[in-house]
Amino acid sequence: MSGQYIVSARKYRPATFSTVVGQKNLTDTLKGAIGSGRLAHAYLFCGPRGVGKTSCARIFARTINCLSPTPDGEACGECESCRSIDRGNSFNLMELDAASNNGVDDIRVINEQVNIPPQVGKYRVFIIDEVHMLTPAAFNAFLKTLEEPPSYAIFILATTEKHKVIPTILSRCQIYDFKRITINDMVDHLAFVAEKEGISADRKALGVIARKADGAMRDALSIFDQVATSSHGQLTYEAAISNLNVLDYDYFFRLIDTFAKSDAGEALLLYKEIRDRGFDSLFFVNSLAQHVRDLMVSADPRTVSLLESPDDVAQRLVEQARSLPLQWYYAAMKLLNDCDRDYRTASNKQLLVELTLIRLCQLLKPATPPFDAPDRPVALRNPSEPPRATNQSPAPAPSAQSPAPAPSPAPTPSVAQAEVVAGQILHTQPPAPPVAPVAPRPAPRPQTAGQGRPHSFSMRDTSTVAAGSLERRREPFTDQDFKRALEAFARSVPEHVILANTIRVVEPKRIGESEYEAMVDNPAQRQAFESAMPQMLRFLRDALRNDFVTVKAVLNPEKEVVKYLSPKEFVAKAIEANPALGRFLKEMDVELA
Repeated sequence: MSGQYIVSARKYRPATFSTVVGQKNLTDTLKGAIGSGRLAHAYLFCGPRGVGKTSCARIFARTINCLSPTPDGEACGECESCRSIDRGNSFNLMELDAASNNGVDDIRVINEQVNIPPQVGKYRVFIIDEVHMLTPAAFNAFLKTLEEPPSYAIFILATTEKHKVIPTILSRCQIYDFKRITINDMVDHLAFVAEKEGISADRKALGVIARKADGAMRDALSIFDQVATSSHGQLTYEAAISNLNVLDYDYFFRLIDTFAKSDAGEALLLYKEIRDRGFDSLFFVNSLAQHVRDLMVSADPRTVSLLESPDDVAQRLVEQARSLPLQWYYAAMKLLNDCDRDYRTASNKQLLVELTLIRLCQLLKPATPPFDAPDRPVALRNPSEPPRATNQSPAPAPSAQSPAPAPSPAPTPSVAQAEVVAGQILHTQPPAPPVAPVAPRPAPRPQTAGQGRPHSFSMRDTSTVAAGSLERRREPFTDQDFKRALEAFARSVPEHVILANTIRVVEPKRIGESEYEAMVDNPAQRQAFESAMPQMLRFLRDALRNDFVTVKAVLNPEKEVVKYLSPKEFVAKAIEANPALGRFLKEMDVELA
């Protein structure tokens, strides 16, 4: 072997400000402070892991002690001070890892070292990494030194959790916030490392590594070494996703295409293929949600900058985002978020994910009635039973000269038995006692072009439902119609005994065009009304073909409200009505609790 192997994270660690990846604004500020000689005595570098906090601290110490800096403000790397810092034996640079040295004794060592001036160069730099790990006592022991250090002492504190540093420390430091490194910056740096190492690397593969690193350059270099070793120097996209167990972008692009075509079968087959490859379903749901989110921000030119994807993937996202309306992405993210929330408690997790995929396929092509409302009970006709007419014209009212038509021998089915209204099939119950038929509604008035509204639709008229272009229904009805529809609802909910009995005896009073008031006798009846109100209103509005129907329950003021007494109040009431009882209890020396 020609030499000892050094991992890329150490071998390509930045040595100058210009080689720091993704922090140009911050490094320019530090170089400007060094060039002008306006150096603070304490700095706090904070940000995520692997973004260059400790590297910048070492570069800063190296630059301010360089004996012959370059014209652009960088350390020369050749003088005695630079070489000693590179070797790690410089007397002017002292590093403390607060994660393992966080006590008062460790801070006392720094306090003693501060009193020793530099031997070579101008400054002594003290770097305390993970400073938030110091104990409260150590923080307090450090405060005085940090506030009034010697002129040659500079402290650089680094932390990933700034909120854990006490305010008295923060107030004594200049704070620099390091940002997460973008994927494109990572890809460019990884390409540079691959070229230096003589490794053939596909930029798509480097994009996968960069996304896996989640903004940390150190993690990206470690993953790069892992994949490059397993692929024997040929770093391809297939090798990267196989080695890192990452879902291929193509799966998500293909899934979005199936959603756009409303092809639920293809979506389920893709999901099976993903499961067969060993991917966890929850990981798949979250990855799909991330892809949908990326498509949403790609659909608007103002938010494209929010993408955190390689350039080639970002271009593909922008192209696919045009295939679906923006509102689709909002609804899809809601469905995927609900699936993620319900996944942990679902007994059949595969079914939950498959149902979510089916719903995503139906967003652009909703199911036709009665299958478009899964939260309502559905009554399906027996295939052997002849179909019932659902859109009959009302019979003409009998005139005084013509006799009334003879009654039909077959009983008319009630509303609750199998009534198809407004494109929905409602509850089915056993046949109820025959009731008087609902009075025929007046025929709709002829409409002139441009001022009418669409007619109420039946099972055959589904195109307008899918398009969502139907206006709200407002057909006229009589008080008898309302009463019969309300009674039909009562028969459809026999399990709600209080509600059903209340509806049978109540007399609704019309207080507006489509508003009714039901007078009830006690709070229990009113509570039963209010608990079933959403279901009741859906039933009434469908039965009467009027979306403006409302009904409310009010207490009858003439009915005496029963007040339930506590035991103590009951005894007091009894004594008030029967004084002899009070005297008896007093003689028996009974104490009321």
